[in-house]
Amino acid sequence: MAKKKSGGGGGANWMDTYGDMVTLLLCFFVLLYSMSTVSEDKWKAIVQSFNPAGTPTNMDEVFGGEGPSAEYNEQGGVFDNPDASAQEEIDTIIEDLAAAIEQMVAQEGLESAIQVDLNGGKVYVTFSDMLFFTGDSYAIQPQGREVLSKLCAILDTAKDAIDEIRVQGHTAQAYANQRNPVEGDRRLASNRATEVVIFLQENSSIHPARLISEGFGQWRPISSNATGESRAHNRRVEMIITGVDLDEAELNDILAQYITRSDEDGGLHSVNGTN
Repeated sequence: MAKKKSGGGGGANWMDTYGDMVTLLLCFFVLLYSMSTVSEDKWKAIVQSFNPAGTPTNMDEVFGGEGPSAEYNEQGGVFDNPDASAQEEIDTIIEDLAAAIEQMVAQEGLESAIQVDLNGGKVYVTFSDMLFFTGDSYAIQPQGREVLSKLCAILDTAKDAIDEIRVQGHTAQAYANQRNPVEGDRRLASNRATEVVIFLQENSSIHPARLISEGFGQWRPISSNATGESRAHNRRVEMIITGVDLDEAELNDILAQYITRSDEDGGLHSVNGTN
């Protein structure tokens, strides 16, 4: 008996699926091309073709009134400057802030007491302790208050682009072969940074939630402690002014929540109660 031939005809079925896929891809790219010059009527027609029961959305609400070719910032709005991104505008403000501080330092003849650097969207301002404090004191001297007053006025001009201001207090190791007493060392550094932050909070419009004080004691030196001159370099207050980074949207949202909550709870007003 002759063997029956096995059934055939299904070997080319994959070509049908492949052809359907190519057709769908072609339709997809045609759709993308058509949307590159889409009018409002065409946009509504496309939306209704996908959802006949839906309500067409005005293109002004979708594209901010500028059409699909407009540029947008991270918050969904049109850039104030169509030729630059919102982040570029912020970076420019921070650069101008650094330049303004440098100009103030030059006008006051304080180049030997204040150093200003701009790096990575941050402005680093280093103050020698002799400008602000005497001996083991953390009370700000009159000259230091004058400088901080001028600095507050400059900070106010850039407040919308400032994410936070971090003030760091440092001490020097008094003796080359002996560490400073821990408690006094840490407290002095922290109190000096805190005094500067208090001055900023009372004399600038920077929101208090954006002001941070830190004390490092003798543990982050920038010079040796072998001589009096090198120890003087280590006794310092540093201010790090950070510009807003729109790529860190989640962190910005968290800080915004703190600011909103503190304002709603009376954080900017005098209240009676226990801290």
